[in-house]
Amino acid sequence: MALSKLDNLYRQVILDHSSHPHHHGSLEKSSQRIELNNPTCGDVIHLELDTENGVINDIAFSGHGCSISTASASMMTEAVIGKTVEEAQALSESFSQLVQGNDVKELDELGDAAMLGGVAKFPARIKCATLAWKALEKAMDNPETGIGESGFMKHEEDKE
Repeated sequence: MALSKLDNLYRQVILDHSSHPHHHGSLEKSSQRIELNNPTCGDVIHLELDTENGVINDIAFSGHGCSISTASASMMTEAVIGKTVEEAQALSESFSQLVQGNDVKELDELGDAAMLGGVAKFPARIKCATLAWKALEKAMDNPETGIGESGFMKHEEDKE
């Protein structure tokens, strides 16, 4: 089955984010840091946020993962920079709904991350696509607990 031109464009954008991720690395100053992993495929993300007055001023991620996980993290950072915590939480919920195959009204707000809607056709990849977004949610839910002994809060996603 041949891919349409739009499918090829989506694939190229995903590959670009995976090969050249935006906001990859670490921050000099961060208010929240978290490490989250997906034990089913081995993806690990270290996420750092710099929030002030309820706004995400900066964000960075590192770790290792498959192309879907890395591309999604890159796209997520682009989507949430400059947003309030509440706006970022709403985007995370929209993204989760999107990759589960549900209709989402805020597609434009998701930016390039909207291109990952096709993941819904591959249930085993949904956790890969949502790992960075889950890390974002957990970091925003725990703004004052922040940093553990290693410098990162550690979480392992539940196995289903």
